[in-house]
Amino acid sequence: MKTKVRALTKTEEMILERDNNKAGISLRVLVLLENGRIGRDRRVRREIFALKEAGHQVSLICQRGNRKEDNEVPELAGVRIYFYPPNPFESTGLFSYIFEYLYSWLSMFFLSLRANFGPGFDVIHACNPPDIFFPIALFYKLFGKKFVFDQHDLTPELFLSRFSKSNKFVHRVLLFLEKMTYRTANHVIVTNESYKKIAMSRGKLPPEKVFVVRNGPYLENQAEADPDLKMGYRYLVCCMGSFSKQDGIDKAIEAANYLIRVKKRSDIKFVFIGEGSAFKYLKEMTRNLKIDDQVTFTGFIYEQQIISKYLATADVCLSPEPKTELNSHSTFIKVLDYMAAAKPIVAFDLPETRFSAQESALYARPNDIADFATKIEELLEDEVKRRAMGLFGRRRAQEALFWNYSKPSLLRAYQQLRGKKEESD
Repeated sequence: MKTKVRALTKTEEMILERDNNKAGISLRVLVLLENGRIGRDRRVRREIFALKEAGHQVSLICQRGNRKEDNEVPELAGVRIYFYPPNPFESTGLFSYIFEYLYSWLSMFFLSLRANFGPGFDVIHACNPPDIFFPIALFYKLFGKKFVFDQHDLTPELFLSRFSKSNKFVHRVLLFLEKMTYRTANHVIVTNESYKKIAMSRGKLPPEKVFVVRNGPYLENQAEADPDLKMGYRYLVCCMGSFSKQDGIDKAIEAANYLIRVKKRSDIKFVFIGEGSAFKYLKEMTRNLKIDDQVTFTGFIYEQQIISKYLATADVCLSPEPKTELNSHSTFIKVLDYMAAAKPIVAFDLPETRFSAQESALYARPNDIADFATKIEELLEDEVKRRAMGLFGRRRAQEALFWNYSKPSLLRAYQQLRGKKEESD
């Protein structure tokens, strides 16, 4: 006789989760975040929130930001956060980065001891870059704790994009640190299939140890356009993200200059939303080109509603990351945000960008400024095409890419860890 299986009601799910927690089935997770502030890192916030929703207890160690919004995150209520003071020196060159990472490593290790004797933890979840936290994980693995490596970036390729490619010694050291981190990890979380292939080849990891958790956006209702954001110009072109050397914001400014100076376009307003290590240089570059009357830098915007208004008002959005070994393997969350906002995109033709955006973007020849600018102008002159591309992007985000499609992979990784914990207990 077959037994009919029915779905659990919401009440029954809550009772089951409560009983699991009482039985000690949930995990206590300690997240390490060095490269960023929790108020700005949406990926880490979403991961922590997903783990909380699944019944796990989460603590976090990260640098304290200079602004209130960097540190106070209402959605993470109930998460114990251990802050350490920010690095007192600006990280610009290789040796300053080494100092920063040594400082962060020591700060995180001592705070992890506090966390261990406080709420305790079963799992260390380390977000890179840098790839330096495996010694902390090795220490705690002596006491039966697990290690999850959350690989946001390919650190060896990130180094090559920022510093001289001739420094082969540092590059080899970074490859060694990455390899040791892979080998120490019980599970590795990556942002796309390209990173997974690298984890399996360079890290010699079996596929069942690597989980793809994409940088999916929340799919919210689209905001209303605000014509005032165009500041009297006919068109608004937006670019958002991190303003570091490898992110190609300088390429977008060069494309703006091409349109303004060569194509004589006085009807376009360019808005750049974000901050980063290259922020001052980029503003100075704009002033030197004498195009700052048509280019605005907003700085980092904490209010998602304001960002949503800019995206809703924009006619075209930009993803100007140049072709490098790092960018060719990376997924850029800005592309997914543009798609969720139903906006057409201009990007350089990179494999993971093309996989994400598909027909919602026009693809310029890699690193070709004139072609990039021409693609922007082509879209600005074709409203029908812009609308069709935007609708395609929104539909693709709804059907395949938003955060609810990424979250189950994260939870599966922790479900496996939880099973291993039960076996060891």
